[in-house]
Amino acid sequence: MNYEARIKQIVEIAYDRLCGKITGQRIKVSNEASLQLQFASILKTIGELYEETPNEIFNIEIEKNVTLSGGTFFKSKTDKAKIDIWFSLENVKSGEKHSCAIELKYFKKVNYREPNNRYDVFKDIHNLERYGNFVDVGFLLVATDHSHYINQQKFSEDTKDFDFREGQSYSAGTELVYRTKNPYGPPIILKGSYDFVWRPVETGLSFLFVPVAPCE
Repeated sequence: MNYEARIKQIVEIAYDRLCGKITGQRIKVSNEASLQLQFASILKTIGELYEETPNEIFNIEIEKNVTLSGGTFFKSKTDKAKIDIWFSLENVKSGEKHSCAIELKYFKKVNYREPNNRYDVFKDIHNLERYGNFVDVGFLLVATDHSHYINQQKFSEDTKDFDFREGQSYSAGTELVYRTKNPYGPPIILKGSYDFVWRPVETGLSFLFVPVAPCE
C-alpha cells in the first residue's frame, strides 16, 4: 500500500473511532479545541501503527503554520495559514514524505452564529484546496448539535448558496454569493465537487466529513 493510501486509511479509521468513542461516551468533545485534541490523539495512536519499517516516522502537529508561495489564502487574505491538524508519514532514508491536512469546525446551538458559520465551512474547503504545496490529501470535519445545518427546511434567499445540509452537493466552479446588504465575505468558488453526508452519534452530535483534494 502506497503512502497516500495509508494516510487515507489512517484518517478513515481514526474518524470511525472518534465517532465510536463519542457514542460510547468514552470521550467527550464540548468545543472545537477538545474535538481537535481528541481527534489528534486518535490519529497519533493509529498513525504510529502504520510505521512499517525502521526508517518510517509518523509526525503530527496541531495549528501548523504554512506559508503560500506566490499567492494568498482566502481565510487570512495573506500568504499565511494555520492547519488545524497536520500529519505525515516519512521515510527518513529515502526522503519520501506524504502528508494530510484536516480542518475542523464545531457549531453549538447555544452559540448560534448564522449564517456566517455556513460561509466559514466553504471558506475552510477553499483553504484546503490551496494546501497542495504542503499536503497530499485533505479533509474537513464539522461537528454540531444543531439540526439547522443538517435538515433545515430552507435557508434565506440571501444566503442559500452556502448549503451543506444532508444530501446536498456542490458542483465545481459554482459561485457562492452572500447577498445581504453588508456581505459577511466575498463570493467563493471551489475547484472540486462535493457531496454532503452527515453521520449522527448518540450523544446528540452529528458529523460532516468531507475529503478535499489539495491542488497547487
